[in-house]
Formats: sequence, structure tokens, C-alpha cells
Amino acid sequence: MVPRRHAKLGESWLNCRQINRVLPSPKLLNTLQCVTFLRRPKLKKQIQELLLQSLAVLESKEIIPASSDLVIKIENSRGSEHGDFASNIAMTLAKTAKTNPRQLAQNIIEQLPESDILERVEIAGPGFINFFLKQNAHQATVLEILKAGFHYGDSIVGANIPTLIEFVSANPTGPLHIGHGRGAAYGAAVASLLKKTGFDVSCEYYINDAGRQMDILAVSVWLRYLQHNGIEIPFPENAYQGDYIIDIAVKLHKEQAEKFILPATDILPLYKEEDPELKIDGLIKYCIDKLGEENYRLLFDAGLDSILITIKDDLIGFGVEFNNWFSERSLVENNTVNQCIEKLIENDWVYEKEGAKWFRSSKLGDEKDRVLIRENGQATYFASDIAYHLSKVERGFEKIIDVWGADHHGYIARVKASMQALELSPEKLEILLVQFATLYRGKEKLQMSTRSGEFITLKELQDEVGKDAARFFYIMRKSEQHLDFDLELAKSQSNDNPVYYIQYAHARICSVFRQLPEKGIKYQQAEALNNVSSLNEPHEIKLLATLARYPDVIENAAITYEPHQLAYYLKDLATDFHTYYNANQFIVEDNAIRNARLTLIEATKQVIKNGLALLGVSAPEAM
Repeated sequence: MVPRRHAKLGESWLNCRQINRVLPSPKLLNTLQCVTFLRRPKLKKQIQELLLQSLAVLESKEIIPASSDLVIKIENSRGSEHGDFASNIAMTLAKTAKTNPRQLAQNIIEQLPESDILERVEIAGPGFINFFLKQNAHQATVLEILKAGFHYGDSIVGANIPTLIEFVSANPTGPLHIGHGRGAAYGAAVASLLKKTGFDVSCEYYINDAGRQMDILAVSVWLRYLQHNGIEIPFPENAYQGDYIIDIAVKLHKEQAEKFILPATDILPLYKEEDPELKIDGLIKYCIDKLGEENYRLLFDAGLDSILITIKDDLIGFGVEFNNWFSERSLVENNTVNQCIEKLIENDWVYEKEGAKWFRSSKLGDEKDRVLIRENGQATYFASDIAYHLSKVERGFEKIIDVWGADHHGYIARVKASMQALELSPEKLEILLVQFATLYRGKEKLQMSTRSGEFITLKELQDEVGKDAARFFYIMRKSEQHLDFDLELAKSQSNDNPVYYIQYAHARICSVFRQLPEKGIKYQQAEALNNVSSLNEPHEIKLLATLARYPDVIENAAITYEPHQLAYYLKDLATDFHTYYNANQFIVEDNAIRNARLTLIEATKQVIKNGLALLGVSAPEAM
């Protein structure tokens, strides 16, 4: 049994599993980090195994010392002149071995076992080892893809770890806008990639259905309801302004008639307050006091439920679904918030100042202490967040991923501090930030404000550019990078539009297969798989190499939470196919060559379809 360690391969951390093959000596295995072997070893992993065996020999000859923290890193080469893969292992070991990196690289190469995948191995620069694969090294990839189908690229690196990813979680005070759309597309893509690589993933939406912003929503609906009933009353500028508030008010009147009407003569004096925030707080208090708790809850829920239905419908239309919708209010009602605060008090992490209760978060890495309970006795949003993360841990999740907007960066330290104070292992928590998305219509930058009602909804964006373009454009950049969303490019049917370019490659392949019965030709896949050795044309070799990279791309994209890696890969794959398509005929006289080429493009079609599906994008058969 191989020790339970971790190994870094390329840019990915891999869980170590039992390896049912002959490996280097136990002594070396105790000094090197090992690798996961899947159904058929990936080429990177085969090369890593060769290096392990070479290093075992060098260790036995005392050319290199034993090491407990060594990582064998195999990367894709940046150009064909540098081979297919490269390793910096010689430079990593040179200092401890007290030798020249290039000389050590030569020693490593000399001890490499014979391999049926390597054409040659060369030293480059200060001591890089470049690996050149044999021409036929990737030909078996075609069979692997067609046999695995959608499961090509599956991995067990996630080791079935219970994982909760929480994303979007927009306040239910209005429809989702384009900023929320980026978080939705990103979170869904990360979840798909993690599932693909063996994590046990649950997706969750946190409903912020408690707190002041929800009371502002309720009073906004109430005031529009009064106006709808002919009561002349001003509408505050800091209430929610969108037409959707009027729609909710009209529906409320149909369902509840005049149940919530109060005289304007009692309401208007409240507008004498000049401070807009104090004014709306006064309206909230008056509404609660005069309607009573039961009726106010009906009003409150009318606004909340209506907006939640819209949010859920918009997300389903966007291809994003959640395993659970978690209510913030439930944390208050089941006393979880109070229990968290009590535990923090017991552990001496809370003190009182000016009538409020404060968390000593500055002692745990935060820039300052944070209020838990205000002087009026109300819990803060932060107190609910602490309780929410306690709930995540108590539900058995070992990996907790929060996808937040970039404006929540300051929250990271305080949430991790609270987990530490509650002895909840903050290492379990990963917080991924998503930068803002700015929408342009031509040269006009579109402004957005939920409170003012001036925003482009996610549904409106989908209606204009389509779900596929929206999903793909949202994840084309790293999540932490600002995104300018080009509407005109997203709608264009040109090679400059990356999603169109990739989908067109899939449709092109489908069109080739549609021509076969028209020409009286039968595709013989079984025979083709016996003739993959004929795929030796330069464009074929390039396409095969790109197809073989797919599992590594998936693994790296998943573990680094970077779905844009997959988007870039699919564009590269589409480029390789289009180049191949323009340079070669597939429906040729030679039966063996024809079937081999058809099999190659069938495998290409499968990978394009697989990759697009992980990003929530369709693969049309005709365009």
C-alpha cells in the first residue's frame, strides 16, 4: 500500500491511492509524493512514473539524497520545439544533491527506463527535461474517448469528499441582474467540474430573508399597494423603485383586497423626518405596529415569495439548479444564531461596548472587531453568517466553497476568524471571489442599481444573446478579473465569437456524418478503430494531442476553480479541428483512411460536446 500522501502533477494536487503496479523501492516512495493512476495512465503520469524509477536508481547510487517533501511536476511544453511535456525536477533536486542542474538532468535521463511512448528526451536551458512523444503516442486516445463517451476525462481526484458550493445567493429584493449572472455561470461551472473529478457536490442558494433590506422590500410593496388603492402618498427615493414592486402590489391587492390599507393622515407625518434612512425605518416600524405581526408577515412574504419565484425561474432558464435553498430566517427561528453567540461568549470571544456585543475578530486576523448584536438587541448579518457556516459544518460537509462578489473581500478574514473561534477548522472553507460584469450596448455603458430599479435583468440578457453565449462569456475570464460583456460580439455569428466558433465545429462534424447516407457510405467504426495507426498526417497528430490533453485540463480547471481553462481549451480544440477540416477531405475513396478520419472527428465531436456541457452550453448539430 502506498502511503497516503499528495502529489502535484502539472498544476493539480492529487490524492494518493493504491497503485497496482511495480513501483520504485519503498524507500523512495517514502521520499517522493505519489500519483493517482486511473483506468489507463495518463501520459503525464506515465512520465512521472518513469522519473520515479530513474530517481530510485540515483538514490540507490547516492547521487541524490532522500527527500520527504519533493514534488515531481510535469507540465505541457509551451511549444513543439520543446517537446510535449517538461519537468524541472533536476533544478528542484540540484541544490540538495550539490550538483549542476544540467548534469543532474543528464543523470536522470540516463536512468530512465525504456518506454513505448517516448521518441526522445532532451535537456533545455538551465536543466529542464523535455519529453518528446512518439508519433503514435496519442492514437489510442480515440478509442478511449469513444469507449468512455461523456465519462471521458472523469477522475477520482475528489475522493468523494462531501462538498458544498454556495453561489449567487442574491438578496431576494429584486430580479437577478447581469452581475448575478456571472456568479451563477461561474458557480455552476465549478460545481460541474468538481463533480466530474470525483467530489460529492451539493449546490446551495442562501436566501437572505431576514434583516433590514427585507423590511425595506416589504414597506416598498406596501406603499405601492396604498398608491394602487388611490391613496396619495410619496414614495421614498431609498425604497425599491422597480416596476416589479408595482406588479407585486397589484397582485397583493387582488389576493388580499383592502386588508393592508391605513389612513394617509397617519402616515404622512412620518415624512417630516429629513434623514432618508431614518424616514424609511420609521415607515417600517409604523407598518409593523399598525398592521400587526401576522398581517405584516403576510405582506412581507408576498414580496419575498414573488421575487423568489422569479429568481428560481430565471436560474432554471439559465440552466442553473440548486440542491437546496437555505433560509437565513431559519437560523433565527431555530435559535442557531443565539447558540453561536453564546458559544463565542463562553470561549471569551465576545465583549460589550456601548450596549452592543462585539466579536474579537481582530485577534484572529481581521482588521478590526465586528458587531454581533446591535445596541437595539438585533443580530447583525455577520451573526447570521457565523451561524450559517456552523450549519454547513454540522451537515457534514468537509469542503465548503463560498462564491462571493468581489465587494465582499473584506468579509473573508472575519468569517474565517469566526470559524476558528468556534473550532470549526477554517481550512475547510474556500472563498472564491467573482468580479463585477459591466454590460455595454455599443459604446454605452449600462448603469445598474437594484434599489433604483435601473438594471438589466439576467432574463433580459438571455433573451437578447441566448443562454449559451451568456454562460460562455461569463466564464471566459478568471473570476477575479473584471469582465466587460460585449453584447454585439456575443450575438455575432463569426469566428470572433468564441462560443459560436466552438459550436460551429461541433455542427460541422455533424454535417459530415449527415452526408454519409446521402452518398451511400456506411461508417464502420469498429474497422476504423483498427486503423487509427493511419492517422499520421500533421493536422491529425496535432488534433490527437489536443484531445489527449482534455483529462488534464478538466482536472486542473476543477482543482484550481478555473473553468476558463476549459473555455480556452475548447477554443484551441475547435481551431485544430477547423484547420484539419480545411486541409483534408474526410469522405475519401480509401475505406481505411476514411473510417479512421471519421473516427477521429467523431472523438472530437464527443469532447466538444462534453466540454460545452460542463460549462452549461449546448452543442447544436446544425447552425
